[in-house]
Amino acid sequence: MNIERLKSELNYKYVRSSGSGGQHVNKVSSKAELYFDLFNSAVFQPDEKEKLSEFFQNRLTKEGILILASDESRSQFRNKALVTQRFLELIQEGLKEDNIRIPTRVPRSVKKKRLKNKRFNAEKKANRKPPKID
Repeated sequence: MNIERLKSELNYKYVRSSGSGGQHVNKVSSKAELYFDLFNSAVFQPDEKEKLSEFFQNRLTKEGILILASDESRSQFRNKALVTQRFLELIQEGLKEDNIRIPTRVPRSVKKKRLKNKRFNAEKKANRKPPKID
């Protein structure tokens, strides 16, 4: 994955941040929004796009655009750096291969412990019943 080519495909938009901040917040657009068109990207192969679209399934718009925003800092430049870093981390996480789990047997001691606990609880509940008088 070529990070520089990937960064060149990103679009940024700066908007006013929400929340308190006095008079200055009404004049400055410090919130950074990142837009990335996944389906029209030239960086990824079709199988990688499929994997990423599955990973981002709840974050993508209908057109296949990923939108991330950052308004943590009061600096526009810092917010742009933060949102870009978060985007790159998400891409790496989305492309990560999952380890194949090899199923193993349940150890005999674990089975014995489970049955022992089960027997203990059964006896505890049986002792709560009133005694039978013949």
